[in-house]
Amino acid sequence: MKAVQVSRPGGNFEVVERPIPEPGRFHVRIKVEACGVCHSDVLVKEGSFPGLQYPRVPGHEIAGRIDSVGPDVTQWKPGQRVGVGWHGGHCFKCDPCRRGNFILCQFEKITAVSFDGGYAEYVVVPAEAVAAIPDELSADEAAPLMCAGITVYNSLRNAAARAGDLMAVQGIGGLGHLGVQYARQMGFRTVAIGRGADKASLAKKLGAHKYIDTDAGAPAEGLKAMGGAHLILATAPDSKAISALVDGLGPDGKMIIVGASPEPLTITPLQLIFGRRTVRGWPSGTAMDSEDTLRFSSLTGVRPMIEHYPLEKAADAYDQMISGRARFRVVLTMSK
Repeated sequence: MKAVQVSRPGGNFEVVERPIPEPGRFHVRIKVEACGVCHSDVLVKEGSFPGLQYPRVPGHEIAGRIDSVGPDVTQWKPGQRVGVGWHGGHCFKCDPCRRGNFILCQFEKITAVSFDGGYAEYVVVPAEAVAAIPDELSADEAAPLMCAGITVYNSLRNAAARAGDLMAVQGIGGLGHLGVQYARQMGFRTVAIGRGADKASLAKKLGAHKYIDTDAGAPAEGLKAMGGAHLILATAPDSKAISALVDGLGPDGKMIIVGASPEPLTITPLQLIFGRRTVRGWPSGTAMDSEDTLRFSSLTGVRPMIEHYPLEKAADAYDQMISGRARFRVVLTMSK
């Protein structure tokens, strides 16, 4: 099979030929049709994840079909349309797993970190990491939903907010353009927050009821003028911009952070105490959460905006993503 690998931390993407892997016990092999290029792929490219072994094939936004199943796999059959996301499996034995909280497994497997990912024509993954794809979604549409989609959808549906609540999405990028769509379809009074007046028309097209331009004034003041947000979804990895939004939360307001930034937030205890505000992070979700995301997207018409590249152009696709030029998700497609 053809695959794209990174041989060392900071190394180049290499197009190589590899033997097609065989699925072991409790594993399945997927013939990959599309794989999203996610910002988290930088962890593999630059070697910033502890214990990562090389060479490694990146890619954790995988869509394709079951090609073969290993021994003791009963829930999946060859030919089924499936996807795999960031969560690549769990141990079933640690305390979080015993409570059914698999995404917080103490020994969680991560696709493309714990094992090779989807920048390849075939991939072998644990059976518990696999999610069914509805027929209404094409492979290239489904792939970005396996990470970007599930991250924003799963965080919103677990936010204890109700239809009609004022909900703001910070950033209209790879995560944010999906967050605006999900928020609108969930019935929230949706506000998109971005930089520049030119994004207003896109925000409205995605479903935002109102757009706040951060170049025109402090976004927290704009939210306070609307009564304060019940929920803010922070999707852009800019700690300074995220911190500046806390005062835009209304009473009992909650901020959920899904945009991963290494920089610290600057929030005072007083900002949280007065108004009983909450700030929390949210990871992606399990395979069942992915299935829920895909079904909701299929039902409501939520779709990622994507740019296509062939597998052989993975380096160009990654450059387009990491530079911020992509509008908004980059997807690798495999030759038939």
